[in-house]
Amino acid sequence: MTPDICPNCGADIPPGARVCPECGSDEQTGWSEEAYASGLDLPDEEFDYDEFLAREFGGGTPKEKRARRWRWVLVLVMLGLLLYYLWP
Repeated sequence: MTPDICPNCGADIPPGARVCPECGSDEQTGWSEEAYASGLDLPDEEFDYDEFLAREFGGGTPKEKRARRWRWVLVLVMLGLLLYYLWP
């Protein structure tokens, strides 16, 4: 079925046209659901979200990351207090 507007370039398509007059898209290259979905770069059905998070953000759960951040805050506070009391 011919759409009213080309999904690739947005041009108006005349009724009964077999290809887009602007970009040349047709059923095989841009109007079918399969052709449209193949260009979206969607993840596979076997997509592992946990593995993706570990790869993209360096692993560790959000709780572990917060704990590490708070440890650094505590170390810096302790060093600050130590310098404050030991500075002549």
